[in-house]
Amino acid sequence: MKTRNGGTVVRIAAPLWALLNRFYFLLLIVAAVALMVFGRVDAVVVDHARARVTDAFAPVLDVLSRPAAAAADVIESIRQLARIHGENQRLREENARLLQWQQAALRLDAENRSLRSLLAYRPDPAVSFITARVIADPGSAFLHTLVVTAGRRDGVKRGQAAMAGQGLVGRVVQVGEWSSRILLMTDINARIPVVLETSRRRAMLAGDNTERPRLMYMQRGAEVIEGERVFTSGHGGLFPPGLPMGMVTTGGGEPRVVPMVDLTRIEHVQLVDFGIPGGLAAEAVQPGAMQ
Repeated sequence: MKTRNGGTVVRIAAPLWALLNRFYFLLLIVAAVALMVFGRVDAVVVDHARARVTDAFAPVLDVLSRPAAAAADVIESIRQLARIHGENQRLREENARLLQWQQAALRLDAENRSLRSLLAYRPDPAVSFITARVIADPGSAFLHTLVVTAGRRDGVKRGQAAMAGQGLVGRVVQVGEWSSRILLMTDINARIPVVLETSRRRAMLAGDNTERPRLMYMQRGAEVIEGERVFTSGHGGLFPPGLPMGMVTTGGGEPRVVPMVDLTRIEHVQLVDFGIPGGLAAEAVQPGAMQ
């Protein structure tokens, strides 16, 4: 009797299983659509059901994820150890090279001190600077100047260099108690001795109230290189040598200098005291710059 009932059940279930296998993809699509429609109709019930299913499977997922997380941690630890080993080896080699350079530097420093004592070398004075904010640009077609928030009480002196960004922009020509006026290198009163970096030719940088000051008093027939950098030469005692000012451009038929700094967008400047005697710097400032 049991065998007959079991055989009957098997005979009945076999066609149903075959039918299910044949249309299971369609049934899944229908079930998904039904869930979507049901979710649109009653979203609260669907959210509660989703939350309960998530809560039910969360412990199982947590248990299953732990071995994978542990294996990932072990792999990461092995990789980190390999990286640390390589970094340690690199640092050892770098340390050995630095020790060699340290010995060379100490030897050269001792030799340098010995040579300076023989030559009675006088070191350059310490450089100090004051950072100030630009508060006014009273420039016009005939005057290119800036007013900054630093004056005599801050240690500003007439003739000090005004630096901004990567290069020299001008010099202090008027000092008040709370503010100072800077004459820009593009002003028609500005005259700065300069030297070209590659050719080592000397010239005078002369402002003419344009964005690109001229190079004057160069040797007759001297050729300049486009893009060659221009530095202060140190002649006249106005500025120390080596301050960057700009790059040469030959467009327009005469050599001019494109300043390192956009002089129309200066917000802060450094007023640098290079320790140059005040008399030389003051004498280099032309009276016309005070107008």
